[in-house]
Amino acid sequence: MSTAIALPRILRIGGGALAETAEVLGLLGLSRPLIVTDPMMVRFGLAERLQGELKRAGIAADVFSDTVPEPDSDAVDRAQAAVLAGDYDSLVALGGGSPIDTAKAVAVLAKQGGRMRDHKAPAVNAGPALPVIGIPTTAGTGSEATRFTVVTDSETHEKMLCIGPSFLPVAAIVDYELTLTCPPRLTADTGVDALTHAIEAYVSRRANPFSDTFALSAMRAIAGNLRRAYRDGGDRAAREALMFGATQAGIAFSNSSVALVHGMSRPIGAHFHVPHGLSNAMLLPSVTAYSAPAATQRYADCARAMGIAGAGLRDGDAVAALLDELRALNADLAVPGPRAWGIDPAQWEALLPTMAAQALASGSPANNPLVPDADEIQELYARVWAA
Repeated sequence: MSTAIALPRILRIGGGALAETAEVLGLLGLSRPLIVTDPMMVRFGLAERLQGELKRAGIAADVFSDTVPEPDSDAVDRAQAAVLAGDYDSLVALGGGSPIDTAKAVAVLAKQGGRMRDHKAPAVNAGPALPVIGIPTTAGTGSEATRFTVVTDSETHEKMLCIGPSFLPVAAIVDYELTLTCPPRLTADTGVDALTHAIEAYVSRRANPFSDTFALSAMRAIAGNLRRAYRDGGDRAAREALMFGATQAGIAFSNSSVALVHGMSRPIGAHFHVPHGLSNAMLLPSVTAYSAPAATQRYADCARAMGIAGAGLRDGDAVAALLDELRALNADLAVPGPRAWGIDPAQWEALLPTMAAQALASGSPANNPLVPDADEIQELYARVWAA
């Protein structure tokens, strides 16, 4: 049986790659882009810098910067209105996962119409979409290279996973120099997000030799450099490795899947506005401990790829080392638990059934080595609260 692989048509990776945006647009036959970004990219001058790069090549580009962290359907609707009001042939998504996910959602709605909830999993979208060029400014989501986008329904507060080749950018420009000013908290949260992508892609029931190669390489790059980049944001070698690892992790899970951590993470973000990478970090040690008995060798491989277990160490001991490392990593990166983050305990308790149902509905837990039911997910949420 064959494995279906999906990748952006063009990948430009390396320091200074941002300057190649106009060339990439030309190779794709595109000349009327809208830059989709966020207020921080405008404030820091990066959106203007990109406009200048395009202008020097004779390309005039407007900027839409009214995106929000953890995008919701209201924000997507605003972006869609801006796209439909102009004569744009493409979207250049500049920023972290939120602007890129927003652009990917709008690219589909602008061509297909409807509402975001019409496109959520388990639907697989292969219809028309505006071309998207993803330019990440954080080393985390890998959204510039994936066939997924995540948008919260503003009415129901469900964090919807949307799947299909329609959401895959046609090009990705991965320039690690754009991450040199990322603050420590953002570096930590996005880095753990990328590490979670790599681990879940490798242990997923949908894993395959192609995704395995990228997942293991991503784990090596991220595990060896995340603490360095967190402690010293100007460490160019660590930043470059982390950025490359995040893109590799995105390719890995886009061609495999994420699993239980992501399934449980999305409801935390939707209901309590916890940044996605941070909610992953809260969950990763406990969910890994739950899942590992069903895929001991796979998790042991993760420990070896991350450099925390030698080749001769027994699988069970390697898994124990992995669990110790995930807890230590959270401590070193000052990851708070849900209680320390400030979530109200009564609200957390009241929402457990809803969060468990939403996690299962996303489909991601079904890819986990050990597939839980709703009661087991609620128990895992309780463990994470008590950790």
